Amino acid sequence: MSEFGTPRALPESGGWLLERQTPGMAYTDCMGPYPLFSCEDWEKVPGEISNLDSDLVAVSMVTDPFADFDLEKMQACFDSRFFPFKQHYAVDLDIPLEQIGGKRRRRHARRALNKLTIAVSESPAEYLDEWMDLYAVLMEKHQIKGVRAFSRVSFLEQFQIPGAVMIRALYHGKAVGIQVYLYQGNVVHAHLGACSPEGYDLEATYAIDYYSFEYFKGKARWVNLGGGVGISDEELDGLSIYKSAWASHTRTSYFCGKVLNAERYEELMRIKNGPQTNYFPAYRAGEY
Repeated sequence: MSEFGTPRALPESGGWLLERQTPGMAYTDCMGPYPLFSCEDWEKVPGEISNLDSDLVAVSMVTDPFADFDLEKMQACFDSRFFPFKQHYAVDLDIPLEQIGGKRRRRHARRALNKLTIAVSESPAEYLDEWMDLYAVLMEKHQIKGVRAFSRVSFLEQFQIPGAVMIRALYHGKAVGIQVYLYQGNVVHAHLGACSPEGYDLEATYAIDYYSFEYFKGKARWVNLGGGVGISDEELDGLSIYKSAWASHTRTSYFCGKVLNAERYEELMRIKNGPQTNYFPAYRAGEY
């Protein structure tokens, strides 16, 4: 993510932030890596955040839903903003494969698997061109931009992270669906997935997901399928409905935001002069 800012280490916790220039003024703030902040020692996070330079305007992050932290300590640290952000749908791989998802869901998956060939690579960078073609379809369909869009260079770096795994769905030798996974301890996160129009018709996502549960069994305890679109759980979107039908559990990620320099924060707000928003930091509202 260095094309969007300067990586900044949190040496005590083993986490990382991304330092970025603020819009309108030559100040800087920090965000956690997109889409989730992870670290080695969550106990150290509140202290490191509280000790960040006051030259920084603000800091924000979304926690790994499998993070082991003290909720009260985190809430006390991030006094500006701390709230449940999104429900992530997880599959417990200790459950027998034939019990994951409902009968209808498994039937869809088996039907798709009969039409497709599934290939697994632990060297995803070899298939970067295939991925970029499919991801272009996803970007166009959902109008993805900014940090979420990622670049070819960024994907090349991501695909070389130790523990990156790519599962490809092939139809007559052509990739019609790809899902990229990343290991974090005993959890495998479904990082990003994309399909071609043909892949959607062939239900490639069903095939990849069901295959992944068998592939990762014994290699990890959980598959984190991720969350849905947006942050509200009041009404499930289509993606949430799809993922929830596979899931055996849900885990909560938290949004964490803290103003580090109130004077500069207010100055940026005056320059922004935008409508009231719950977005944090408010001077970056609309960036996605």
